[in-house]
Amino acid sequence: MKRFLILQLRPEADASDAEYASILDKTGLTPEQTHRIRLDCEDLPKGLNVTDYAGVIVGGGPGCVSDDPATKSELDTKIENAVMGLMPQITAQDHPFMGCCYGLGVLAAHLGGDVSKAKFGEPVGPSACHLTEDGAADPLTAGLSPKFDAFVGHKEAVQTLPDGCVHLVASDPCPFQMIRWGQNVYATQFHPEADAKDFEQRINIYKHHGYFPPEDAQRLIDICNAADVTQPGEILRRFVERYR
Repeated sequence: MKRFLILQLRPEADASDAEYASILDKTGLTPEQTHRIRLDCEDLPKGLNVTDYAGVIVGGGPGCVSDDPATKSELDTKIENAVMGLMPQITAQDHPFMGCCYGLGVLAAHLGGDVSKAKFGEPVGPSACHLTEDGAADPLTAGLSPKFDAFVGHKEAVQTLPDGCVHLVASDPCPFQMIRWGQNVYATQFHPEADAKDFEQRINIYKHHGYFPPEDAQRLIDICNAADVTQPGEILRRFVERYR
């Protein structure tokens, strides 16, 4: 079978390694069935053709596509440009894509949508999500519980649904938790790969990145460890099962 391309945007090696391990765990993929690229320290191969892969999975990261380009670090700019550079291929060919958290901002921005910090940012922790009518019928979400918790933590969000997109999952604090463009291009605001252990690690790594007051770290860790978050991982598993 073709491999899955896993693009990672986290410059922190421990967070990136844990995210990759979680993606493998939730999907059942082996390292040999993936091509992992850490965009913080690797370049995309020249002439990369997304159709050489069964699908593309983009992980999360601390960057924000809506930040003023003049304020972005050289590394953040490099990472964002690399991912954005693949989006014309992905949408033109409706190639299987799953963007996780940062990946939703990338997809929406590429489609000309409104991504900003104006509204809908969410604190780190579990968020109560629900399927839309379209979500109840989509291959990746049909048959899931109509309501489920997912781990989130983001400063920016999609403000309005981009033209041509289908709205699959919503929450009260952040309406656009999962969308689909075409038939095969997906993105989630929540982290489908993450479990409580992942979020405990990320809370400790990112507690000085402006997501929450650093003194709240242990309280947020306790909230995450008490949460029952299982269905987001099933969405990621279904994505791989559908396109492998």
